[in-house]
Amino acid sequence: MDVTSTTSATAATTAAAAQATSSVAAKLNAETFLTLFMTQLKNQDPTKPMDGTEYVSQLATLSQVEQATQTNKKLDSLLTSSFLDQADSIVGRTISSADGTTSGTVQSVRVTSDGALATLTDGRTVLLQSGVSVS
Repeated sequence: MDVTSTTSATAATTAAAAQATSSVAAKLNAETFLTLFMTQLKNQDPTKPMDGTEYVSQLATLSQVEQATQTNKKLDSLLTSSFLDQADSIVGRTISSADGTTSGTVQSVRVTSDGALATLTDGRTVLLQSGVSVS
């Protein structure tokens, strides 16, 4: 196994982590937070209004949610770029799957939500993940 396969495995593992984070961020974005925040303000007890420090704290949380969303978008872009670099380096090379059941020459690579997926010359596919060897 050479250095390229280690890089491929690391990129695939990183992609899986980013995808999980991105999935959570997609469900809990700034718009969702703002909707909940406005609902809370509308339904608060008028005799016990929200403390000013709590209000500022929640606005700061809104800012953090928005920053996390933007960071996830940038991470997705970086991962896609990494996968494209990885694809360029393995097309035409021989790979073996992590379990050793599939091997062959890489004809093409496409980026999917699961990571980089190599298509071999015989039509089989191998997800470029930890344990995949490239020679």
